[in-house]
Amino acid sequence: MEAMDSQLIQQVPALAVLLTDASAVKALEQAAIVEVPARTTLFRQGDSCENYLVVIEGSVKVFARSEQGREIVLYHIGSGGSCVLTTSCLFAHSPYPAEGVSETAMKAVAIPAKVFESALAESVALRDFVFNTYSERLSRLITLVQQIAFERIDVRLARYLAKHAAQELSLTHQDLAEELGTAREVVSRHLKEFESNGWLRLGRGRIEVIDGAGLQRRIDELLSQ
Repeated sequence: MEAMDSQLIQQVPALAVLLTDASAVKALEQAAIVEVPARTTLFRQGDSCENYLVVIEGSVKVFARSEQGREIVLYHIGSGGSCVLTTSCLFAHSPYPAEGVSETAMKAVAIPAKVFESALAESVALRDFVFNTYSERLSRLITLVQQIAFERIDVRLARYLAKHAAQELSLTHQDLAEELGTAREVVSRHLKEFESNGWLRLGRGRIEVIDGAGLQRRIDELLSQ
């Protein structure tokens, strides 16, 4: 437990408060450190939820898949984050409605479901942590739904790229399509337009954003229409 305490404090400061709560500490004593390589499937649609996970190193991609095989990224989980779908499934005793895959080598704390339920009833510190992370992630998920439903895809694509101004992204057109919830052909068409305007440079499996200000002007122009 001492090694876990030190690791949590050093890598996930938000969890340090749990170490002052006896019920939370008891739960952590029954937790395990899980390590998986990149591109490992953590859960699939229909799987039961066995643990409450908190990422302490690495990144996880959570995505939904349609019957036709199209994917849309719901969110990414980084250090100190937990999965809103995992929390929801634990609360409702329901199976996962989506899939999760490690994007990089990942390390996480896994608290068994029954231990988590007991600790949640007893620990104010754990409840605060769980509900704060849950509400933050849920808010971002609602924002994503609103963007998909109400915003033009060229606006969403330009906004995504503008956030990475002066960077080279190791992304394919398919990666971007999944990130934005659209078809690869749509993304490719708009990327070529953006490139012709001098805002980015396309390569094989990479996108270099060279004019973030130009992309932002395009966003403002489209939103004013």
